[in-house]
Amino acid sequence: MKYIYLYVAVVGVFIVLYLLRHRRIHVAHAEELQQAIDSGMNEPPSLHPVIDPARCMGSGACAKACPEDALGIVNGKAVLKNAAACIGHGACLAACPVDAIKLVFGTEKRGIDIPNISPEFETNVSGIFVAGELGGMGLIRKAAEQGRQAMESIRKRANGQADHDVVIVGCGPAGLSAGLSAMQHKLRYKLIEQEDSLGGAVYHYPRHKIAMTAPVKLALVGNVKFNEVQKEKLLAFWLDVVKKTNLQISFRECLEGIERDGDNFVVRTSTGRHVTRSVLLSMGRRGTPRKLEVPGEESAKVTYRLIDPAQYQGQTVLVVGGGDSALEAAIALSEQEGTDVQLSYRSEAFSRVKQKNRMLLEQQQKAGRIQVLLSSRVKRIADHEVEIEHDGAVHRYRNDAVIVCAGGLLPTPLLQKVGIEFDTKFGTA
Repeated sequence: MKYIYLYVAVVGVFIVLYLLRHRRIHVAHAEELQQAIDSGMNEPPSLHPVIDPARCMGSGACAKACPEDALGIVNGKAVLKNAAACIGHGACLAACPVDAIKLVFGTEKRGIDIPNISPEFETNVSGIFVAGELGGMGLIRKAAEQGRQAMESIRKRANGQADHDVVIVGCGPAGLSAGLSAMQHKLRYKLIEQEDSLGGAVYHYPRHKIAMTAPVKLALVGNVKFNEVQKEKLLAFWLDVVKKTNLQISFRECLEGIERDGDNFVVRTSTGRHVTRSVLLSMGRRGTPRKLEVPGEESAKVTYRLIDPAQYQGQTVLVVGGGDSALEAAIALSEQEGTDVQLSYRSEAFSRVKQKNRMLLEQQQKAGRIQVLLSSRVKRIADHEVEIEHDGAVHRYRNDAVIVCAGGLLPTPLLQKVGIEFDTKFGTA
């Protein structure tokens, strides 16, 4: 009998420890969720999971599968506790054992405009196709598959009347995959990218971020058996693919307009015009970087993203913006020895930023490594200084570089001008 009591006692200890552990997890996740709500960071940027509480059994499989730590368990049910971190991997959907998760675009409060496309990825404008993030698909594997499938439809339209069979706009996963498919089908293609790097949104991920969670099929390459891979390794792989296949990419060429020309299209870019039978839009939803529109912004010292903080070591750098990307850039720069950092933001406070970034900024500000200028506006950029309106006056500051992190302008108006119709998604698939 004493062994039974001992067995029951041991089992009881394990049950108590199990319940205590889950209680700690619940409290921690509930606190994270409340912090996200309080800081205005509970609105997901794009594709994201919605959990059906009636079906959810609280197994936590989705939270474990999420590489961004965006999901948690609160009151025995899965919740999107860190919506701002979610980038639509979709690993949670596959991991859920009871099919309690669906992936949707937008929320009840904030809609997302998605082009209206057919199963062949063709818009309502015959001959213009959409694949990847612009069409709402942020998953790397599916974006690449969309690019490949779209090219299957485009090759049926190919003829010799235009300079190109297809102009592909954007060199992210969908554009790269589409370009490789165009080569495989021996199509006359033109692949343009407005930036000086490939990878699309992946290129702008933080260092060492998990960028891919499922294998992908690429034309001329075959099955790429990456499961979880960091952004640096994925970008290196793509660069190697471009080199080995000799995929031609026209960097720093920005789309400016599309016009119908009989059965063809004229694609106007920052470097010229291209007559093409079809157009595949595979650019991201980041759009063109939003500019300050001030004198001197055309200077070579002005950039719109931070790639390597070390290159600014010992310089005086101005960061402009009030979102997480601006704060992260300012913090990273402030950690470089001898670098003086100023952060200019037009509003009175940083409202929609992660609590971690807010705390790190305050820490660096107190240490004298970052000068924060709230309610300020850049008025002019000169060779060795900047003029900033602050506290009712215009002040001049010594300056070596300016990094503008003010978001992007979506290409929606440009596409609507050519006749492409959009659906606004409010929390729907």
